[in-house]
Amino acid sequence: MPAVTISRMFGSGGSEVARRVATELGWTLLDNAFVERVATRLHTTPASVEAIEERGPTLAQRIATMLAYGAQEPLSTPLSAPLPLDEERVLAVTQQVIDDAVARGPVVFVGRGAQVCLEHRIDAYHVLCTAPRDQLIARVAAREALSASDAARRVDEENRRRGQYVKRNFSRDWLDASHYHLCVDTSRLGIEGTASLICRLLATK
Repeated sequence: MPAVTISRMFGSGGSEVARRVATELGWTLLDNAFVERVATRLHTTPASVEAIEERGPTLAQRIATMLAYGAQEPLSTPLSAPLPLDEERVLAVTQQVIDDAVARGPVVFVGRGAQVCLEHRIDAYHVLCTAPRDQLIARVAAREALSASDAARRVDEENRRRGQYVKRNFSRDWLDASHYHLCVDTSRLGIEGTASLICRLLATK
């Protein structure tokens, strides 16, 4: 079944674009519900999943994970002991959620490396929403009632985190245009105009 992935710089309005696209097409939207589904399968909370994605594994956590998965003495821990909740498990379950959602019907994904997970599917269309830094800052300042300096800090930190997440887990530069079918400056087209463009392009596929 067809799918659209929307990657977005923080402050570009990509989530709003995705919501409009899903509504216009009548497709399922996986944005906040994305992490909720991952958390449900891992028997944890969305906040726990997001915390792991945001901070990434420390060296100590990587070592602990390797020991948990590859211990030579399985009787040293209870048989019922759960595997540690780490980024590797989160990624594996994220892939399962993506595959299941695509199998069920047309879907719009927001973030979480979906553009890489579905890069070999010919029925998946990948979009990157961007905007100049000053426009990102202005949008975040207005949306979250922040000062310009606080909004700038939020924009820089969040976009750095998103870039690190994709680099760490997929060895990709998330802002490399070659990974997308369409890159849009939302400050030029606006949210509605960007969503409309995506829908028109999908109609030609």
